[in-house]
Amino acid sequence: MARPPSPALPRRRVGPGVALQIALGVGAAAIVWWLSRLATDEPAFVTPPRRGPFAETVVRVPAPPSPAPTGMVWIPGGEFSMGCLDPRPLPHGGPDPMADARPVHRVSVNGFWMDATEVTNRQFTAFVAATGYVTVAERTPRAEDFPGATPESLVAGSVVFTPPAGPVPLDDHLRWWAYVRGADWRHPLGPASTIEGHDDEPVVHVAFEDAEAYARWAGKRLPTEAEWEFAARGGLTGSTYPWGDEFLPDGRWMANTWQGRFPGENTGVDGYPGLAPVGRYLANAFGLHDMSGNVWEWCSDWYRPDTYAKAAAAGGVAVDPQGPDSSFDPLEPGQAKRVQRGGSYLCSEQYCARYIVGTRGKGEISSATNHIGFRCVQNP
Repeated sequence: MARPPSPALPRRRVGPGVALQIALGVGAAAIVWWLSRLATDEPAFVTPPRRGPFAETVVRVPAPPSPAPTGMVWIPGGEFSMGCLDPRPLPHGGPDPMADARPVHRVSVNGFWMDATEVTNRQFTAFVAATGYVTVAERTPRAEDFPGATPESLVAGSVVFTPPAGPVPLDDHLRWWAYVRGADWRHPLGPASTIEGHDDEPVVHVAFEDAEAYARWAGKRLPTEAEWEFAARGGLTGSTYPWGDEFLPDGRWMANTWQGRFPGENTGVDGYPGLAPVGRYLANAFGLHDMSGNVWEWCSDWYRPDTYAKAAAAGGVAVDPQGPDSSFDPLEPGQAKRVQRGGSYLCSEQYCARYIVGTRGKGEISSATNHIGFRCVQNP
């Protein structure tokens, strides 16, 4: 999601796409079965059955090629149906038809390593200590980027979720987002806040270039949108969530999302009214935590709402797609945006149900908020 503007700054880092996106385990037997397959050298397997437009997922070469890099899990190559049906008929499907996630189309990806969790404050602290890196939110905005802005309004900061005191209409995200001076990854709620004692929570207030900088330092990269979704699905065919089709299997919370009336009351029934430390919810069948909820995750692809339509029109199977050559969002045609995936702790069936695995998010590349993070991948 892009940065909602401060009243003092001209509109640049904005967008309903920002705030609105603002945004595990299968059964025990299935997990055991899957892990047993990972231990074999069988060339492929198919997950049954076919589900509407979702053809069976085919997972190739399950065995990892080498010992796992620290904190990463092996995502075997495979072929799957990418996208999402209109989720509105579902019990937790939300109000959005998710039209940019259709048509469902066939994609093939090669194997890769992926961080088992989102990048944490501890890990990002090590990166900054080693490099002296300064994030976008910590830099003073340049006058040339904000024509007409007064010098006193050009101050470093970021966008922070600010719950209203009472119920509000859900047609204007600026009712619950505010540009806060001094908010950044070290001070996620503003200058008086701190990440001390929150080492294992996902780092937030990271713009796209911040995530890329960390990935380069770590010898990794950001995932493509296709890699991200293949990994999130964990070998399942057309499932609604990374763990299956039930939002609360056997009454168990599987992701950090919003409960209560959005945006004013999060009851925290899932255990966390805000960010959760990484890895607190069950992993999917590939061993990945928090692929639904907690924080949005940057992908390397430019965002366009017609990406899937063009892929489907091309026919056949798209092999390791890298996304379009440029960005276009008809809601904000002047904003360069990258794809974000997974939803966040602010996603709710009332407003943003992008905890659903095939759905898509988008964010202006220089924008950061306190519900946007990332994880990395690495080629074998």
